[in-house]
Amino acid sequence: MLFIVGVLMVIVCVFGGYVALGGHLYVLWQPFELVIIGGAAIGAFIIGNPKSVLTGTGKELGKLLKGSKYGKEAYLELLTMLYAIFKLAKSKGMLALEAHVEDPHDSDLFKQFPIFQKDHHALEFLCDYLRMMILGSENPFEMEALMDEEIDTRHSEEMQVSTAIQSMADATPALGIVAAVLGIIHTMGSITEPPEVLGQLIGGALVGTFLGVLLAYGFFGPIASFLKQTYDAEIKYFQCIKVALLAHMQGNAPAVSVEFARKALLGDVRPSFYEVEDAVENAPKLA
Repeated sequence: MLFIVGVLMVIVCVFGGYVALGGHLYVLWQPFELVIIGGAAIGAFIIGNPKSVLTGTGKELGKLLKGSKYGKEAYLELLTMLYAIFKLAKSKGMLALEAHVEDPHDSDLFKQFPIFQKDHHALEFLCDYLRMMILGSENPFEMEALMDEEIDTRHSEEMQVSTAIQSMADATPALGIVAAVLGIIHTMGSITEPPEVLGQLIGGALVGTFLGVLLAYGFFGPIASFLKQTYDAEIKYFQCIKVALLAHMQGNAPAVSVEFARKALLGDVRPSFYEVEDAVENAPKLA
């Protein structure tokens, strides 16, 4: 919703201000200038990015309307689940988690937490490290280094779309100049026309520069920035799991390990201490 509001504000303020100054909108209607800029930008986007980025861009743009998939509810569920896992491990031993880790989709434990269970990447991340702990990995420093490497790799993969769109934003003003130069070349072929005709042709050529700058700083740049901020926020989900696992490996009580993880969250999605306390009191107790 905020994305739509922002787009409308850019359009209304730019074109509304132009009209208020006495400008005529029909002068700005230069479809071939838009074809030159938009087509070249899309073509350059295709040239400069691998297939994985091209196919993933459409999916990632959906976040402009939906935002991050990890809200406060998702984090409260995650902390509650981590508490249940650590409680079971403390009371029954790490081997009690083996059945849940080996088949998480049929696990009675993970079924209690549907938001997490449907998140393939987070589920795989947690189960991989729980499996290593079950097999005897006890060095938290080595585990932390490995987790950081995996999290950084995942974050870099996610950032590819944002980086690609930002590159397109950086290039669009120059493509606008290309369109403007082509318009001037066309105008020079009509140099013998009267001033009112030449003025219209020159104005149409300058629209290319206008469109290039508007698309870059009014749309493509902000979209890339929004996606980057969303990726930065979403990676906190994995960092929360990491902090909790490391705290558990260092021998902390389940409630303490979960509190460590809670403290790692951003303020707008962080549940309060008492919200987590109430949630873990009702956490499922499974054998």
